[in-house]
Amino acid sequence: VVSTQSTGSSGINAEYGKQWYQRRVRGEAVAIYGIIIAIILVQNIDDTTPEDWLDNYNTYIFNGYCLFFAGLLTGMCNLACGICVGIVGSGAALADAQNGELFVRILVIEIFGSAIGLFGVIIAVLLGNNRKISSS
Repeated sequence: VVSTQSTGSSGINAEYGKQWYQRRVRGEAVAIYGIIIAIILVQNIDDTTPEDWLDNYNTYIFNGYCLFFAGLLTGMCNLACGICVGIVGSGAALADAQNGELFVRILVIEIFGSAIGLFGVIIAVLLGNNRKISSS
């Protein structure tokens, strides 16, 4: 936790420390999104036998691609979310240093950037649960 004492001794403004802490918390939330999706996708993996694999080849290929692209979608959305929060956060620190009244407005913009990761998680959950049921 960034406190006024630790930032005051190094010459950094306490408000900047607060902004840094909020961006860090949002970044860790994005990492948790990846873990949540990994747990959900692992539960959708089924055991199969060679005979069942040959009988339901198209079903298993479809399910495999759904799981793969759900994970890929989560990673790409979280990467875009991190880049967005980083760029906006850099501008937020400069803008807040010039005008303290802009903090809430910039915070709202950062939250919209963080929502990209949440949208990716929602779509990945829908994609990961979009499974075909085998015919046998």
